[in-house]
Amino acid sequence: MPGVLIIDTDIFGDHRGYFTETYNKPKYVELGIATEFVQDNMSFSAQKGTLRGLHWQNPPYAQAKLVSCTKGQSDAIKSLGLF
Repeated sequence: MPGVLIIDTDIFGDHRGYFTETYNKPKYVELGIATEFVQDNMSFSAQKGTLRGLHWQNPPYAQAKLVSCTKGQSDAIKSLGLF
C-alpha cells in the first residue's frame, strides 16, 4: 500500500484498563514521517459497523491523516483510495 505505514504500539494493561502511546515525534521521524501533527482526535464507536466521516482536504488545506484501530479492522485506508 503506497503511502501507508502500519505502526504497532505497545499496550500496557492492568485491572484499570490500558495505556498506549499513539504519537512520539522522534519515533515517527525515525520511520520517515516528518509531518507535524498539530491535532489528534479520537472517537469510539460502541456499535459494530458504525460509519464515521474522515474529512479530506485538497492543498493548500490538506492535512495528514493518522488513523488508529485498537480492535478489529478499519476500512478508512480503502476508502481513501490508497489500497
